[in-house]
Amino acid sequence: MSKTEVVVYANQDLLAAAAAARLVTRLVDVQAAKGSASLVLTGGGTGIAVLSELRASSARDAIDWSRLDIYWGDERFVPADSDERNEKQAREALLDHVPLDPKRVHVMAPSDGEFGDDVDAAAAAYADVLASQAGPEDHGDVPSFDIMLLGLGGEGHTASVFPESPAVYETERSVVAVRNCPKPPPTRVSLTLPAIRRARDVWLLTAGEAKADAVALALAGAGEVQLPVAGARGHRRTLWLLDRAAAGKLTKVYQPPTA
Repeated sequence: MSKTEVVVYANQDLLAAAAAARLVTRLVDVQAAKGSASLVLTGGGTGIAVLSELRASSARDAIDWSRLDIYWGDERFVPADSDERNEKQAREALLDHVPLDPKRVHVMAPSDGEFGDDVDAAAAAYADVLASQAGPEDHGDVPSFDIMLLGLGGEGHTASVFPESPAVYETERSVVAVRNCPKPPPTRVSLTLPAIRRARDVWLLTAGEAKADAVALALAGAGEVQLPVAGARGHRRTLWLLDRAAAGKLTKVYQPPTA
């Protein structure tokens, strides 16, 4: 049965360093158990900070990078060389500095890629990538990702699924085009909530007082249509990694997990 855990750190720097250390441990354990592992990345300040901390860690080489599949939870539909691309930020922070197998880095198409400015085609193509990577044991067209990193916005969005948007109502497709996002850039590609829930572990990383209301509402059981992050759950574990400011409106005292 899925469980929810919350860990609170003093500040964003400690949160990023601790999350990086957790990633090393978890990925090494998964690779030892089954030979390979899969990781879904997120953008945003905290998500990229975690990757930078991982790059700087002396323990990073404990991971067999050649046996790691990399995916993204969402992507800004902008040109490949745009600084707004989650992929570009992740490559600069970590991916270009570790010996990944390029065939196992599964990127979402940019707006100047093979599909041009057709964001629907880009979304459909990424859904095809996920389906091609799913095995019989996954019982569907999305891999059971080992770890999915996600952030959240102050209004409750996660990946690029925004409150009361068409994406939050999606129940069939694993990946959708997102238009008219209230946060720029307005056009994106995103995994849907059903695809997010295929992950074994979902780690929600966030810092800052501006996120405190959304964190408290999600952990209190808010509905996912009004607060999409409330629907981001791992089917084994959902782990909230917060700094003290983001946890400032929680009324329940959470204990750190034992593993």
